[in-house]
Amino acid sequence: MPRLRRPRSPVLLLRQVAAAVLVCLALVLALRPPPPGPAGPVAATTPVVVAAADLPAGTVLTAGDLAAAELPTDLLPSGGTADAEGLTGRLLAAPVRAGEPVTDVRLVGPGLWSAVPDGQVAAPVRLADLAVATLLRAGDRVDVLAAGVAGPTPSPAVEVVATSALVLTAPTPAVPDGPAAGAPAGGGLLVLAVSPDTAARLAAAAATATLTVTLGRP
Repeated sequence: MPRLRRPRSPVLLLRQVAAAVLVCLALVLALRPPPPGPAGPVAATTPVVVAAADLPAGTVLTAGDLAAAELPTDLLPSGGTADAEGLTGRLLAAPVRAGEPVTDVRLVGPGLWSAVPDGQVAAPVRLADLAVATLLRAGDRVDVLAAGVAGPTPSPAVEVVATSALVLTAPTPAVPDGPAAGAPAGGGLLVLAVSPDTAARLAAAAATATLTVTLGRP
């Protein structure tokens, strides 16, 4: 004769259900991602005007060349400004990369003069071989050579008209397209720091000869 199973106790069934619920709750808590920690201190920022695109030396700044940005205060270079209107119409003395703050030393004016050693002047020099100018960078030291015809004879003469001149600004590499394709931006114009006498010799040589440079140690 088959034995009859006794019905489960409601209390036992309730305990089993409660245990299953607790196990599921423990799994949910274990798999839940940890709550986000407290936010760190927010770095202080300062508004500053930056270049909206790569700009070559010799650019006359327009509103479209400039953009506003917020940079960390402790990383902000000196000489920056938040006044875009005050920069409009100014002439770049050196190339500026997109996103780079437009500081006073990148402009023709007092900022550029701050890099000129005492007793010297800033002298513009345009080289005969424009590609040579793109090899130079601010801070280089160069000797300037003038090549021309000495007197009525056709034999060329080369004269050193400046020695160890400090390069203040140099043009950017060649323009990639357009009518001026292949030419350095800014026309290959250098600005050198030299003595007043040397600046006079450079001006005289530029009127009668072609100029080039040799590089020395910066």
